[in-house]
Amino acid sequence: MPWSPEQFSSAVLARIEEHRNTPVTGVPFFDGLMTGEIDALIGSFADAPEVHHPVRGRIKGASAFARFVTDTTTWMAERNVTVEDVNFIVTPAGGVEEFVLHLDGETGRIELPLALAANLDEDGRMIELRIYFSSWPLTGGHAVRPPLLQPDPDVHGPDVVGDYQRALAAGDVEAAVATFERDGCVREPAGGAYTHRGTAELRALYELFFSNGGGIPLEHCAVTDDGRACALEYNVVAWGRTELPPEAGIAVYVRGDSGKLAAARIYDDTDPPLSRH
Repeated sequence: MPWSPEQFSSAVLARIEEHRNTPVTGVPFFDGLMTGEIDALIGSFADAPEVHHPVRGRIKGASAFARFVTDTTTWMAERNVTVEDVNFIVTPAGGVEEFVLHLDGETGRIELPLALAANLDEDGRMIELRIYFSSWPLTGGHAVRPPLLQPDPDVHGPDVVGDYQRALAAGDVEAAVATFERDGCVREPAGGAYTHRGTAELRALYELFFSNGGGIPLEHCAVTDDGRACALEYNVVAWGRTELPPEAGIAVYVRGDSGKLAAARIYDDTDPPLSRH
């Protein structure tokens, strides 16, 4: 996920397998970009490439996609980017990858959490690819990102993920905290420095989150779930008493052995109407 291994040369696949010390069943996003095999990347799409990027917007067609790949790999070289794998979710209908990019900033190294989601056709090729990250680590500000998907009334978070969503919408601090394991954690979009772990830190986080007169209702758009982790693509439409223009995001919820949440990682660019964000 997301690139199809059969599209790449045997030499490239051998290098990736050697680097990862495991057989390749799907070529990860950044591994594929760095191969330089544009035709293999394009061939991984069911039709013309279509990518939705937080900065570049909608990238449609082979020529635009090739420019995007060149610009991205150039930027990665200029900013001395290293890629940390976080998690992969793969199902027959779609996949989600999570990474942390470590790169040069104006005052030192910074980290940029990034997630991407893809719809797959019955042959396992991508229909479209959606990339999510917050601009906060890069610019110190937020950018409103219009919806990429429409709300689907048939999309619901299963089991503990659904419990969490109901608590989030209701602004119920104790119910939200109760969905996590004792040492569970939440990472905000801004990165690892904004990780909250354990019951006390989570309670303080949700007291802050719900301090604007209510909860955070989300429009649910798509779910990718392999039983171990669940990725929910959504639109933020309000934060407490404050209505917001619909903004696209994704969150990944990892289940622990207890069935409760071991981790939640958020990827959006919402500017919370709070005194601290």
